[in-house]
Amino acid sequence: MLSYNKLSKKPLLFKSFTGLTVKEFDNIYNKEITRKYAKHEIKRLSKLNSNRERKLGAGRHFKRDVKNRFLMLLVYYRLYITYTLTGFLFDLDQSNVCRDIQKIESLIRKCLPIPQKIFNKTKRLQTPEEVEEYFPGFMAFTDCTEQQIPRPEDKKRRKAYYSGKKKRCTVKNQLVVNNKGYIVHKLGHKKGQKHDYKIYKKNHPATPKEVVNIFDLGYLGVEKDFPEQLSALPNKKKRNQELSLEEKEYNKNHSKKRIIIEHTICRLKKYRILADIFRNKLRKYNSVRYSYWFG
Repeated sequence: MLSYNKLSKKPLLFKSFTGLTVKEFDNIYNKEITRKYAKHEIKRLSKLNSNRERKLGAGRHFKRDVKNRFLMLLVYYRLYITYTLTGFLFDLDQSNVCRDIQKIESLIRKCLPIPQKIFNKTKRLQTPEEVEEYFPGFMAFTDCTEQQIPRPEDKKRRKAYYSGKKKRCTVKNQLVVNNKGYIVHKLGHKKGQKHDYKIYKKNHPATPKEVVNIFDLGYLGVEKDFPEQLSALPNKKKRNQELSLEEKEYNKNHSKKRIIIEHTICRLKKYRILADIFRNKLRKYNSVRYSYWFG
């Protein structure tokens, strides 16, 4: 049976199975989860059973302790295996795995520096020193990433989610990343048919006026549509014309800076739930993924 005591003795396997080192896992568990778990359970049980006659704590108990349930949740999202295989690894029934994961997900969201928390702080920044703390170098990088979903049976839904770029049904996620690779804003998923810039225009995350927003050519027109913000795009090659040496050098430097968001997306997709076909219910997509947008 897989457990924290066994897996933590093999640090390389631990990181491969969870995406975290043993030290990172222990820090999150000891400093956040243990402190908030009791209050979380009281709130969860009170909400689900507002008219209950028995005391809180009565009824069916979890077969695994909090630490091993946290471990199981990370293993499931890191490897994105089935509930059946997860249950086999942790010596649980398939239904218990589903229940254990669902009951602890909301607690994990409270314990991790997810983008909503960071973005709410950035909106209140005033001094240049405060801005540079969250946007080192006064730069922000915006891009979209796509993830495949099962092909919808309904024809209208298929058309809405069909991505001409990926040639399959997808959902898109827009990210804003700072110069250190931390996600400061994450938008809820959008249908794969929508263009990246169309998503940005309708869901424009406001950054401090001192921050330069760096885009790729998929966001062509942002300087015209949003003149109040600082924006930087690469030079686009015109038909039958070559870029000058200065323009090529500028594009090269632009790419060197913007690669940070590509590295962030790559780091996120080491969690297979963010990279493979999303098998879970699409209505739960945002709530599931928000638990794991920490890079």
